[in-house]
Amino acid sequence: MFEGLTGRLGDIFDKLRRRGALTEEDVSAALREVRVALLEADVALPVVKQFVAQVKERAVGVEVLRSISPGQQVIKIVHDNLVEMLGEGVEINLNAAAPVPILMVGLQGSGKTTSTAKIALRLKTKDRKKVLMASLDVRRPAAQEQLKILGEQVGVATLPIIPGQDPVTIAKRAMETGRLEGYDVVMLDTAGRLSIDEELMAEVAAVRDATNPVETLLVADAMTGQDAVTVATNFNDKVGITGIMLTRVDGDARGGAALSMRQITGKPIKLLGVGEKIDALEPFHPDRVAGRILGMGDVVSLVEKAVETIDKDEAEKLARKMEKGQGFDLDDMAMQLKQLRKMGGMSGLMGMLPGIGKIKEQMKGANIDDGLIKRQEAIISSMTKAERKNPELIKASRRKRIAAGSGTSVQEVNKLLKQFEGMRGMMKQVQKMGKKGLMRHGLQSLLPKNFRGPF
Repeated sequence: MFEGLTGRLGDIFDKLRRRGALTEEDVSAALREVRVALLEADVALPVVKQFVAQVKERAVGVEVLRSISPGQQVIKIVHDNLVEMLGEGVEINLNAAAPVPILMVGLQGSGKTTSTAKIALRLKTKDRKKVLMASLDVRRPAAQEQLKILGEQVGVATLPIIPGQDPVTIAKRAMETGRLEGYDVVMLDTAGRLSIDEELMAEVAAVRDATNPVETLLVADAMTGQDAVTVATNFNDKVGITGIMLTRVDGDARGGAALSMRQITGKPIKLLGVGEKIDALEPFHPDRVAGRILGMGDVVSLVEKAVETIDKDEAEKLARKMEKGQGFDLDDMAMQLKQLRKMGGMSGLMGMLPGIGKIKEQMKGANIDDGLIKRQEAIISSMTKAERKNPELIKASRRKRIAAGSGTSVQEVNKLLKQFEGMRGMMKQVQKMGKKGLMRHGLQSLLPKNFRGPF
């Protein structure tokens, strides 16, 4: 999300940094470009006007124009205003007597049912809550079955299906089951429509009145742009929402919906659906999102993702192996590739690294994508155990066999083996230097002498 906006703002701010001293006209010209960039990113016009006015008021102050690095000061002001526009990061409210009812609302196709399961999994694993899910969608074929299957996948209970019951009856039965069976949270997945109508709103309002939800979360598709803002306004006016979950955030290059919804509805964005996988869910942190938009990266989220996904046992096993002087082999490389893929692959990680916008464009040109990781894993899987332990065995005839077995080319096999040699050389240096040597000389000591870095 925000790739287009990040690129445009990056170019604008590069010009500001190069200017040195700034005049009021320089700031005004830059803000005109910011205005256009925000509108092209699908941010609502009233939000853009307010944002640019606030930034201009702060940016043309004497302390900015006469500061040592006025360009950086303006960027900081834009960052701070973005954070204000996005609001505060707010967790799901569970501060109520159990079972806590959470009502999921939204249009059909926004990802409501999948989002219900994602949130339930998060509440179960992160908050250690006992969760019951109930589908109130009696209109869409197999909607209730879909939630049941998702529940089995994530290990979360679903309310038994009784054909013929209406949504309000199902909701009441879910709350009663939650009370009798000691559930902490009951998630109510309501029906959606292709568009907002009175019947839909009346049904959701009836369920709301019957269950008194602590949270009413609107699930909105980030890719629908301005329509998502209209949907949010309607649901807020007619049903009353407490927060927003944006889905398909990974597929939207503009991201204007996220910047507009909080400002227009006054309701916080609480969660982001960042992929199709059932665990692809992130809490919404305005300061981190603002950092990503401005190309500053999001190192905090990167570290959190690493802690969550890296297999500690495998990492310790590799460390012990290195300490004993045993060589780095292709099995170890396969494990590293698997960990990289679990962390979201190259595209997932690149968005969190500071100053990486230009590098991402270069990677696109070089066709370096997440599919490359899967192909490399396939190549290693097509090798014999002896070949993975001792890559020197892999001569021309074996390379042809491996390429055929993995559905790749001999050139790709050659590239992987060259990459492996580089990694093995680095591991040998780490082994030779030991912990103290590495701490003394830093990571720079592992890089080639002529390496200047990507920046």
